[in-house]
Amino acid sequence: MSGRLALGSSPSLTALIAFEAVARHQNFRQAAAELQVTPTAISRTIKHLEEQLNVRLFNRTTRSVALTDWGAELVESLAPALDRISESVQHVGETIDVPRGTLRINTSYVAYQCFIRPIQREFVQRYPEVTFDVSIDDRLVDIVGSRFDAGIRLGHAVQQDMVAVPLGVEQKTVVVASPDYLLKHGTPRTPDDLFGHRCIRQKFGGSGRYFEWRFGTRKTPFSMDVGGNLILSEMRTVVEAAADGLGLAYVYRQFAEPALGSGMVRPVLERHCVPGAPFYLYYPHRTRMPAKLQVFVHWMRETYGPASYPKR
Repeated sequence: MSGRLALGSSPSLTALIAFEAVARHQNFRQAAAELQVTPTAISRTIKHLEEQLNVRLFNRTTRSVALTDWGAELVESLAPALDRISESVQHVGETIDVPRGTLRINTSYVAYQCFIRPIQREFVQRYPEVTFDVSIDDRLVDIVGSRFDAGIRLGHAVQQDMVAVPLGVEQKTVVVASPDYLLKHGTPRTPDDLFGHRCIRQKFGGSGRYFEWRFGTRKTPFSMDVGGNLILSEMRTVVEAAADGLGLAYVYRQFAEPALGSGMVRPVLERHCVPGAPFYLYYPHRTRMPAKLQVFVHWMRETYGPASYPKR
């Protein structure tokens, strides 16, 4: 015998697995029982495989089955590859059930500060086999196309066809300005007064969308299109600009707390401010999530709900 096996068309993995089982058992019935198919199905599969390869793989009679030289050559080269496939499949199964591997999360800086930073130290200590890879990006990202496991965004920014888990309560908002700015330009008493002021606006990177200035009540909120000649992309820089006396800033209160506590900025229009939209943890629908994502979703639910979840 010379040369190598020539393939007319690529055989299926199912056919190769069936061939290896028959070769190992030297028996069609035993191979069929192992693979949970009928002996007839096994026989047809092997016949089709032989036709594809254009060789006889087994010499068979009513009493015995034996490999031909071509069959022996094929099983010698095929068995290690099937073993590696089996090990890989087993490893994937174990990975699904045990928290390990890289968990990739996409989030904005605001969401990171509100929800990730408070839990990340304890989370990475609890799951040392999970590499916690957090990407902070204020641009909206296709988490599936970019191969992220999950994302955290405001509700209106969550991609369609996602499982969305609300995180905590709605965010408290506040309008702030430096004492120097208020001394020079006066203190606004109503939202309408903002039209006579310089407002520092926040623009979500790459999206063209601005952070809304929302006032009114929970039942009747409204948004205002304020004016100003300074636009920034991160809330922390908006607070810093307000502290520098460059105008009024509308931010989540927790981002302004340090500057409020030090007196660098003062709150205005407090009774007119309404809570901001809630954030959501979201991820693609999966019939069986890997353990690394399961434990993260559970951790976030335990930390930020469910009693505090707003109703959708």
